[in-house]
Amino acid sequence: MCGYSRGVMVKNLSYERALANVVITLCACIAGAFAQPLLAQTSDWSLEPYARAEAGVISAETETDDEEFIVNGDGAYLRGQAGLDYEDDDSRFRLEADRIEVLRFGSGRSNSNRDRITAQFDQDFGEDWALQLRARYYDDLSSVESSNVDELQGSVRIRYQPVREHRFQLRGSWRKREYDNSSDPQTHGDGPRMDAQYRHRFGRYNYLTVDARAERISSDDPRRGYDRESAKISYTQPITRDLRVRPAVEYLHTLFDGRITPAGERREDHLISPEVELHWWPGPWRVEAEAKYINSNSNFASRDRAGYRLTVAVGHVF
Repeated sequence: MCGYSRGVMVKNLSYERALANVVITLCACIAGAFAQPLLAQTSDWSLEPYARAEAGVISAETETDDEEFIVNGDGAYLRGQAGLDYEDDDSRFRLEADRIEVLRFGSGRSNSNRDRITAQFDQDFGEDWALQLRARYYDDLSSVESSNVDELQGSVRIRYQPVREHRFQLRGSWRKREYDNSSDPQTHGDGPRMDAQYRHRFGRYNYLTVDARAERISSDDPRRGYDRESAKISYTQPITRDLRVRPAVEYLHTLFDGRITPAGERREDHLISPEVELHWWPGPWRVEAEAKYINSNSNFASRDRAGYRLTVAVGHVF
């Protein structure tokens, strides 16, 4: 037990130091930005705080083909978000904190929470190009390879929009993860992620969006490493000024490193998920509903499942 406690302390200290470095760096950038208007009186900088509160309910169920294994995922969540933007016409510094509390219904299902801190810098270069630098820290993140992950993430995004109708984005990220394995010692993983997006604008809140992603996590823990590719296409159609509908379909392919099937193969999952979202945003209110069908095929029998997820959320932006 003494060795385990010491491991927890080292883990906490390493991530706290990393998080402190992120915050200190951002504060230094903001301090420099505050000094800039003093040196160049033509600058027009503003400090904008913002916040959002949200509550939602979820009804979900998946089952195997033979209906012998059924998973109910009903629950509710509360989310709070607060941040600060310091910006002018071409630059923006952002510091943001976000927390989610998840309440799971049913016996034997424990509640959970997730914290996220973001430090971000955006810079426009003329009308066509934009650059974003972002650092994020997650505490108790749920991911494909583990239900309890601490993650430190850094990313760079480039956006190119030559005309209003066409927008291209490319983001490269590096993620460093630490896994909470209950009574076992913590293990680690890291790896890159690449995101590409194209959006075609037909009109106000009328978009066709195509997303593609490739990611890799390498770990000395054979349960954690994986490769994943995914693609998603969505279409946003306004119905009224405040109401819009967004149908979409997503495909994911995941290949795990050390999860071996009874046939001696690496576990391989294919998931396809059509969905439809309804967004009603009257003024500062955000009312959103989502219906999703999930169909997962796997060479590991217990992961061969299908089911649904329904979500309704109400939020307010301050």
